[in-house]
Amino acid sequence: MPWAQRYDPLGSSVLSTLVALAPLLVLLGLLASRRVRAHWAALAGVGTALVVAIFAVGMPAGMAVRSAMLGAAYGLFPLGWILLNVLVLYRLTVNCGAFNVLQQSITHLTADRRLQLVLIAFSFGAFFEGAAGFGTPVAVTAALLIGLGFAPLEASALSLIANTAPVAFGALGTPIIALQGVTGLDLRDLSAMVGRQLPVFSVIVPFWLVAAYAGARRTIEVWPALAVAGVAFAVPQYLISTYHGPWLVDVVSAVISLGALALFLRVWTPPGERAAREDDWVAPPRSEMLRAWMPWAILSVIVCAWGTPQVKGWLNGLSTLSFPVPGLHEQVLRVAPVVATPRPEAAVFTLNWLSATGSGIALAALISGLLMGFGPAAMARAYAATFKRIVPSLLTMSAMLALGYVARYSGTDIILGLAFAHAGILYPFFGTLLGWLGVALTGSDTSSNVLFGGLQVVTAQQLGLSPVLMAGANSAGGVMGKMIDAQSIVVAGTATQTQGQEGAILRKVFWHSLTLACLVGIWVMLQAYVF
Repeated sequence: MPWAQRYDPLGSSVLSTLVALAPLLVLLGLLASRRVRAHWAALAGVGTALVVAIFAVGMPAGMAVRSAMLGAAYGLFPLGWILLNVLVLYRLTVNCGAFNVLQQSITHLTADRRLQLVLIAFSFGAFFEGAAGFGTPVAVTAALLIGLGFAPLEASALSLIANTAPVAFGALGTPIIALQGVTGLDLRDLSAMVGRQLPVFSVIVPFWLVAAYAGARRTIEVWPALAVAGVAFAVPQYLISTYHGPWLVDVVSAVISLGALALFLRVWTPPGERAAREDDWVAPPRSEMLRAWMPWAILSVIVCAWGTPQVKGWLNGLSTLSFPVPGLHEQVLRVAPVVATPRPEAAVFTLNWLSATGSGIALAALISGLLMGFGPAAMARAYAATFKRIVPSLLTMSAMLALGYVARYSGTDIILGLAFAHAGILYPFFGTLLGWLGVALTGSDTSSNVLFGGLQVVTAQQLGLSPVLMAGANSAGGVMGKMIDAQSIVVAGTATQTQGQEGAILRKVFWHSLTLACLVGIWVMLQAYVF
């Protein structure tokens, strides 16, 4: 029997909001306490979410448990599958010595850690966000930064900070396409709007990233290179999103940023740093250089191809299995004011085992391993060792996704969203923070847009604001929540072998996330009332 969500179950918006916040407060409080391991904190958060859903909101217990199980399954596939294969590829390159050569080649381009950070975490990471998304850029760049000598916790936090501005156009524009689907607004209008909101922050993020790593004074020393990286990303981001659409924004912008910064560093050296010139650097043989870069080139090509609609559609036709969750699929109804008429929520676990991004990465790891000289037995051992190491992280990720799914199907996320909708003239600011909250809850800008896109449009129309502006603001604000969402933190911790220190990672990035989200909110306020 269908169950309609209740958005004020306690008869008081204040009390209902406080109760809806309880699972997040438990999760974040335990993580920040430094005394509780991440998987126990996540399990406590899930338990609290179930109690709130069943006893405070009135959701049938069977539905609540099934929603948690669906979220846990999603944590294992596709997210855990991506993480496993990225780390196997990294392990293979380390075991054969190819990563040392890769490190030398990057160091030859620039010996300055600040600029290595921007090259890898911002520009290279943006490419993987654009091509694949869903945790891939954090896993890849965090592992690369560790190999370049960054401290594990530092590499985790910096990778998360860097993976912000590209997120709205990640996975070949999936968040914007999903936003169009739930709002009915024109796709190109939404793309152009987000393209007017984020380029400012694409310029800011390289500066912010280096300042978080090295401080303001040392950031100023390398400002020309940071400006090149940021502007070379922001300008194509604006032009492509405005005049073409959301599909290739990140991929093209990242390649231009990476190329522009690499070329700039051939003619400019940071003050006080000795240039790594040909006369004082002995290059490895060309064959070794090609062997070192080959796995990452293969990964880039395959992941980019895997994400195209044509390839994904073909692979989905060959392999996709869908499993509607009995007793949950289309049994939960969203109601006004979130939607104009009651709408059933789908609850389907999709096992797209061939078209999943993790499967593309697995193919890249297999091809690269064979080309690097590894036999099937050696690659099997690498998979076994990697899987053994990430089991606690998989448990944590599944539990955190279970919490998010319980919030989604019970409607407690909407209760929090409606609290933001009471902001009146300040709604452009708080509506942007609603997108931030959505990504922090769900781990995905796509999911946040699906969750709150309709609410943004309805509230904007009631307040006389542009629906396109506020729908875009949901996505633009959401990108700053990416660095504090549970799955990204777990991915970063696993990639840098800092499992159990997720609370420390969260503490390092939380205020960066909130401050940048507030800046996006101010920018949207200016768009609403000044521009």
